[in-house]
Amino acid sequence: MTFEEFAAERLPGVLRFAAILTGDRALAEDLAQEVLIRAHSRWSKIGSLDRPEYYVRKMILNEFLHWRRREWRLIPSGAGSDVDHRSAPDHAAGYAERDALFAKLGKLPARQRAVLALRYYEGLCDIEIADLIGCKPGTVRGYASRALAALRVELNVRPGQAPAFIKEKI
Repeated sequence: MTFEEFAAERLPGVLRFAAILTGDRALAEDLAQEVLIRAHSRWSKIGSLDRPEYYVRKMILNEFLHWRRREWRLIPSGAGSDVDHRSAPDHAAGYAERDALFAKLGKLPARQRAVLALRYYEGLCDIEIADLIGCKPGTVRGYASRALAALRVELNVRPGQAPAFIKEKI
């Protein structure tokens, strides 16, 4: 498989995974772009693997977990904007719950957020997640437990009741 074929086939999934990790579409595009540039230069090695998408996913996860100086990439929300949003229909109402969940996920430490994304979005088991993150499966379960407990508190979900994002993919 050539890099161009890989990118054409897998780019939407790569972008979705990066968006889940970052909580921001623009940051996800930056993250994916940086990783894919590096992957392109090493494609002769990566393309010969059995599952090159697994390797690229690992690259995205590592880049997300080790990003330094992220503040310069963040753009202010424009709270002082002069645009009158009341004249346009409110299409955002349907996205309010999803945006609230992204905000709550954004408050979690990076490794906890990564574990939830890998478990509930990518559908990986604890052993696969541990391999990607570089820890033991028990540590993955601990991260997931603490992250879900924090989300239950933030989202006012009773113990034993699953948060909405577990019932359906984001």
